[in-house]
Amino acid sequence: MGRGYLVEDAVEKYLSELCTQHAVPVTGLLIGQSSTQRDFVIMATRTPQREESPSKQETSPDKEWVTEHARQVSRMLPGGLSVLGVFIITENDGKDTQTALRQLVFAVENLISSERLWSPADDDVTDCVTLHINPKTRKTVCRTFDVKDPKCMAKPADWKYQSGVCSSWSMLSCCLNVDMLVPLPDNRAVTEDMETCLKDGLKIWADKICSGVCLIDGKKLPEDTELTTGQVKKFKRNTVQNEQRSTKDVIQSCGGSVSVRGTVHARAYLHNNKPRAKLAEKRDVVSTVATRVQMLLEELLTSEVESKSKDEQLCLPRRVFCLLKGAGSLCVCDYQFNDEGPGEVTDRLKEMLDIDAAEEDLDTRQELNAEMVAHVVETGWKNCVFISNGCRKKVHYIVNTKSSFLCVLGAAIAAAAAVLAAAASMLYLSEA
Repeated sequence: MGRGYLVEDAVEKYLSELCTQHAVPVTGLLIGQSSTQRDFVIMATRTPQREESPSKQETSPDKEWVTEHARQVSRMLPGGLSVLGVFIITENDGKDTQTALRQLVFAVENLISSERLWSPADDDVTDCVTLHINPKTRKTVCRTFDVKDPKCMAKPADWKYQSGVCSSWSMLSCCLNVDMLVPLPDNRAVTEDMETCLKDGLKIWADKICSGVCLIDGKKLPEDTELTTGQVKKFKRNTVQNEQRSTKDVIQSCGGSVSVRGTVHARAYLHNNKPRAKLAEKRDVVSTVATRVQMLLEELLTSEVESKSKDEQLCLPRRVFCLLKGAGSLCVCDYQFNDEGPGEVTDRLKEMLDIDAAEEDLDTRQELNAEMVAHVVETGWKNCVFISNGCRKKVHYIVNTKSSFLCVLGAAIAAAAAVLAAAASMLYLSEA
């Protein structure tokens, strides 16, 4: 018996419309949450059409385009939701279709996992799903592949549509202060070197977050504790403090530094099939910070204008949420730069997730615009001391080896629970 997939009936309607309204073949992504017992599929989204048709035959999926779409979509999913697999709508029932699906699902997972800064857990589900629909006969073939085993064989899976899959999910949210310093090499003028250094620095920071202590409603719960709606409480303003602090002095010669500072809003959704405390992962905290830094780096890499300033202040995008219509309290998100309007966010939601969202559907309350809190950064570093040494700098800084942060548990039936307002992150670049 293979894995079972409980699929929101809205997904069936969406796929049926693709069968009748679009020229085949159509490829796309399946989004939801995995668990040890079964997987939950809450939405599907087609691959956007490319402006210029690829040189390949139209019957062959564009693997590069599909995987890039998956990478962008993965960034728009809050904690607990992920790309579970791929689908294709085509009349070709031959072996080459299944071969193409296998190649797609492995390529998608490889690209998405390459951007993760957290290590997978031993009990993480490694099966990804492929779905083939014949638009004429409506025959559906569902198979899974263990993406950690390149030689694995396809396994049959049970694909079952059901109403209410998106109802009564629990939501965990937290507000985290980020104060991170990353040293840069002497040849920081090479942007690619800066990208490598930033990724290494983010990985060190991510390891600390993942090894930290997560408090749910102010309490540290055992990992096997089952989360229930009875644990939902009215949130009161709390100060998050380190449970235990130890320091480690690091002196490193460098040609400059990057500081990432601000307050971010993170959240994760947990299915209602006996969710446990250990599922309240810190992965969304890591992913949302890393995604913003990566987005800014991509802007710098594609920009033809090189800054001449020794001290440059750049604002990372703020996180904006959008409620999925007909999906209970589940939301997706996007990242909005300061020079962008809400219309650009709704355009991306349509292009990447095929969601028709109006500007009033956007939740922009969780994080404020960077310019509204610019004065906060003028207070200086709390844990860092810069020591000049000629034309180079030695950075002496204190790092916490164990940290804690607070999560607030809310249920879908209590969607009106209080939310946290957070300041947008800011990135500072400084040269020697």
